[in-house]
Amino acid sequence: MTTLRLAQGATASRILGIGSFQPERIVTNDELSQTMDTTDEWILERVGIAERRFAAKDESLVDMAVIAGANAVADAGLAPSDVDTVILANCTMPTPIPNGAAQVADRIGVKAAGAFDLNAACAGFCYALNLASDLVRAGSARRVLVIGAEKLTDWIDPVDRANAIIFADGAGAAVVGPADEPGIGPVVWGSAGDVVDLIGMRDGVIYQEGQSVFRWATTQIAPIALRALAVAGIEPSDVDVLIPHQANLRIVESIAKKLRAKGAREDMVVADDIVYSGNTSSASIPMAMDHMRAAGLVKPGDVALLVGFGAGLSYAGQVVICP
Repeated sequence: MTTLRLAQGATASRILGIGSFQPERIVTNDELSQTMDTTDEWILERVGIAERRFAAKDESLVDMAVIAGANAVADAGLAPSDVDTVILANCTMPTPIPNGAAQVADRIGVKAAGAFDLNAACAGFCYALNLASDLVRAGSARRVLVIGAEKLTDWIDPVDRANAIIFADGAGAAVVGPADEPGIGPVVWGSAGDVVDLIGMRDGVIYQEGQSVFRWATTQIAPIALRALAVAGIEPSDVDVLIPHQANLRIVESIAKKLRAKGAREDMVVADDIVYSGNTSSASIPMAMDHMRAAGLVKPGDVALLVGFGAGLSYAGQVVICP
């Protein structure tokens, strides 16, 4: 009988570095009110967004992913040649073939990389982060570059006040590598396919049933976050930073309130990157973490709870130690 040799992986994994990128163009609520029936006050009250970033017409999802990914590699103190796998989480590539990850890897300088795209919409970064962690621990990869990048403005009706006020463009990234002590906890993930029609594409543009999605997120996501803490052996009071997908400020605040009711500290820092970045789908969690670190709100060693949720309806959450 032939016995196959198995790869030997790391004891644990951790995030080695992070990076992000946003386009230059800032779009305010007042600017949007010039093309649709809305106001700054209405948008702030409904979703909590003051401004967002829109990419230029010739600025692609891949372009943004390259910059965010290169920033993460540099932040980790690595050279591109130190990375062997690239995962690009997104749901807005203009075509399904070729995938974006191989293009990103080549442009960053990660040659002959294992490279693939992953589509779990707004939960994509958390899905990809767990997959990267498992690859490192299984010995299938040594260091994995995980990128969430979206150009949502390619897929929205610019005069649809229900969606054009929410979505934006950008990219965030993290490098995952081996560790002696766990820096990425087990994932809690799943899907609610029975309500898949709440978010999707229709006639080439994104639509969502806003009130139904809001009710689903505000009732279902906090329990998922608590399960992610439980499987990681972490109490709510241990969490220093909560970084949920930046879908809607009211949803973010609802999740934080429910976690505090279960023992999370009042001084737990809560990401509110949506106020100035909008909803960037799979990019929102890593981008928020990078922005919070730059602002001094997140420091190395902090215990962070990540939870992504969106179209599918897919969700995923895990505890990480901030780099």
